[in-house]
Formats: sequence, structure tokens, C-alpha cells
Amino acid sequence: MVIPDVVEKELREGSEKYHTLRCVLDADWIETVPIDTPPQWESFVHYERRLVGSDGRNIGECGVLALAENLPGAVAVVDDRVAVEATRGRPVRVRRTLGLLCDAIRAGLLTVPLVSALADDLIRGDYRLPFQVGGFAEWCVREGIFDL
Repeated sequence: MVIPDVVEKELREGSEKYHTLRCVLDADWIETVPIDTPPQWESFVHYERRLVGSDGRNIGECGVLALAENLPGAVAVVDDRVAVEATRGRPVRVRRTLGLLCDAIRAGLLTVPLVSALADDLIRGDYRLPFQVGGFAEWCVREGIFDL
């Protein structure tokens, strides 16, 4: 798995407050890739114009989308609705976190209770999901994802 250098920077800054982010930075299966070629930079600027406001938020999403757009076979994992919409008409594939977690359940790598607990933790940390705490399994059934 690769992450752009701008995401690594965000993780480093965030790890001062959220120490668990160190695990991501220390993972040997994650490689940091700089946004440093002209095509990557052009893509980054395209997304930056659409996603970054005066508060400087969404730089990481810009990097993820620019990298995925320029690496053959890459898939961007982003959840921000506006970021996903910014990819329309662009040569980039996008997946959302919930989709990946559901795929992992189908593949037998994760369980519904484990993903439900993870989703609850994310929601408690101000992560936006289409259900409330405790609602993952019900959401899966309602959306036709699993027949539990």
C-alpha cells in the first residue's frame, strides 16, 4: 500500500495528539510516495482547486487522488463525498472505507462484530458513517450488503 507524502505529513502532525497514528507510520507494508512528477503535480493542483479551502483541509485527499490517478492500477481510498465527486470525469478509481471493510467480511478476513466495533469507534471519533453507533449490521441488511 502506498500513501502520498502529504498524507504522511498529516499523520506525523496528528500523531502528536493521537498516538495510535504512530502504528500507521511505523507499518512496514506502507510506502510513502512523493508527489513529484509533472503529471502527479498537475492532478494534485486540479484537486486542490476543488477541495482545499482557506483552512487548508483536504490536502491529504488531493494527494491520494493525484497519486491514484497517476499510478497504473491504483485505487484511491477516500470517504469525503466532495473528494469523491471531484473525481468525476477523471481517470481515477475510488473506493470508500466501508466498501473495503465489507469486502474483507465477504473474504472471511474480518467479521461483522469486529467491523461493527471498528465502525463504532470511528463514529465516536467524529468519523461520519451512514448509521449511528451500533448500526452497522442493520445498515448492511438494509442496503442489501449481507443477509445476516
